[in-house]
Amino acid sequence: MIDLHIHSLYSIDGEFTPAELIRRCKDAGVSVTAIADHNSVRAVPEALREAEKSGIKCIPATEIDCCFKGVNLHVLGYGIDYESPDFFEMERANLEAERRASRLRLALTESLGFKATPEELDATVPTERFKGFWTGEAFAEVLLSKPEYADRDLLKPYRAGGSRSDNPCLNFYWDFYAQGKPCHVPMNYPNFGAVVSVIRKNGGKAVLAHPGNNLKGRYELFDEMAPMLDGVEAFGSYHTKSAAEYFFAKAREYGLFVTCGSDYHGKTKPAVKLGESGCFVTDGVLIENLPF
Repeated sequence: MIDLHIHSLYSIDGEFTPAELIRRCKDAGVSVTAIADHNSVRAVPEALREAEKSGIKCIPATEIDCCFKGVNLHVLGYGIDYESPDFFEMERANLEAERRASRLRLALTESLGFKATPEELDATVPTERFKGFWTGEAFAEVLLSKPEYADRDLLKPYRAGGSRSDNPCLNFYWDFYAQGKPCHVPMNYPNFGAVVSVIRKNGGKAVLAHPGNNLKGRYELFDEMAPMLDGVEAFGSYHTKSAAEYFFAKAREYGLFVTCGSDYHGKTKPAVKLGESGCFVTDGVLIENLPF
């Protein structure tokens, strides 16, 4: 089984250490994987060591935020030189911007009639280094746990049995903090082309992550980006079968390789399971098409 998109606690919304993630991969029957943390490569050395012990192939990777024609995207970099200072500089710049944005998210959340303290929000982050960094998922975790908000209509879809309860924290983020939503804080992400250049400069391959989600309603943009990409994540937890078929066909049209990834994080995405990506081709076919 292949899963080339999972997250450790070096992602602000991750839960497990790199070593624990690799052990969970082994238990789940995943034999080829990549820890692709948000704007970070810090998990890679530990993951590689544990993977060697566990008999799993682990590919050095990261997932970088960027922007193309006003649309926020994620680009996966595989087979990268994970010791390059370029990736640590990108991480530093991202964390600096995220700290500023977190305070603005708090103010926007309060404008909806909710209260969340910095201390409550900090209790949700995976490590001390992320204190003061609050994602939409963190706000969801805090607000959904408060007894005083048990009957708030706005939160009911995210509670057990609600229409958005399969991944309540993630869905709350998408509904309130994603681009175009009421609590969204614009970020000055690097340009898509610049990110692809950094990945390639450091020996990697650039793959567009979960395009069926980020390009929703804007699929035509993929045709403009495809010549700059090496691959596309056609199979993922957020893709419908029709979206997977569309991007699988586009990969063939443009000569791109295809990846699959669950985007497993742990507690923030309870419906997302390791190794599950809706892939409809065999592992052998996928492995043969991968250039790393």
